[in-house]
Amino acid sequence: MTIRCEIVSQDRKVFEGEADIVVLPGTDGEMGILPHHSPLLTTLRFGFIKVRTKDHEEVFTVAGGVAEIQPDLITILADSAENVEEIDVARAEQARKRAEEFLAQGVPHDTDAYLKLEAALRRSNLRLDAVKRYRRSSARQTRFSDKE
Repeated sequence: MTIRCEIVSQDRKVFEGEADIVVLPGTDGEMGILPHHSPLLTTLRFGFIKVRTKDHEEVFTVAGGVAEIQPDLITILADSAENVEEIDVARAEQARKRAEEFLAQGVPHDTDAYLKLEAALRRSNLRLDAVKRYRRSSARQTRFSDKE
């Protein structure tokens, strides 16, 4: 028995498929959603979404958003989301370096520019952390049982 999962960011559909369990970074903590879950609406924090089937796991970064859970469907509307396998490491490192340099210049904490730079730094760090923790080598297909 599976549950349908859809992950949508502001600019595209990131994932659509069946899952045995979906693990979400809720604002009150990490939660695992199984088929026939009670209806729920929750906000998401920066973190990782894990979509698991019996023999496969896909991991996505998410930078905020909301998730609507129904007994047979999880719909995630993310501020930003990306499959870990699609992350451009060089681009994420450049973005982190730029944000750190601008923040080091002493931008006032109460400005929109500061908040945008801080968010860019958090997204870059999230992407780089995701690659380090979850990216598989392209030479092999990781099975969920291999991770335990």
